[in-house]
Amino acid sequence: MRVTDGEWDPLVPPSRHLPDGEMGRRIDVRWDLACGPDDRDLVVLLPEDTRFTSGELRPTISEIRSRTAKELQRAMNNAGNWVGISPHFHYERALSEFIAAYPHHLEDGLVPHPDEKVRERVFKDRTRLDVLLLYRDERPVIAECKQGQPTLTAIAQLRHYMNLLSEETDRNDARGMLVHGGARKLRIEVARVARSFPPVEIVQYRLQVDFALSRAD
Repeated sequence: MRVTDGEWDPLVPPSRHLPDGEMGRRIDVRWDLACGPDDRDLVVLLPEDTRFTSGELRPTISEIRSRTAKELQRAMNNAGNWVGISPHFHYERALSEFIAAYPHHLEDGLVPHPDEKVRERVFKDRTRLDVLLLYRDERPVIAECKQGQPTLTAIAQLRHYMNLLSEETDRNDARGMLVHGGARKLRIEVARVARSFPPVEIVQYRLQVDFALSRAD
């Protein structure tokens, strides 16, 4: 650490409003390039049993004593804890539209509901599902999209839609799919509740955008 006044080395140069510059205290960091994801679009979402204490999180600089380096390395090397930075952008609507247009990417055999109004059904309590699909046997499938980690609240919301659809259509065989942008590894209580009846299938998505230079051949 180089944080004393005599080691001040500002990243933001001095100016009339900032005579001493800004961001001048440095910490030299050595990266372990073999630990964690090597994709710059991915970060590690530490599971609850590996997270730091509030006393370690609050200070600007803190020594970690609650976890060993090996514990952190195991969590960081577990691909189930890797999440994309992109879920912080608001594109749930775009994801819903993509699933409605290309449901086979979610699961082979899924097709969009032929009626666009029914595909984004508004129930009698004024709630609205994200996407209503059909399986091969015309079994309804409700896909609910969430940006972050799946939660018990999201599962309850999806089951509420499944119950309403059953009441309003007399179909009691609807499937529920929770499509999320969090870590692939689920919390124990989330996995347990999702397995109870009616089961909720939890699917992780990952956004990938490619760019290519256009030219006239």
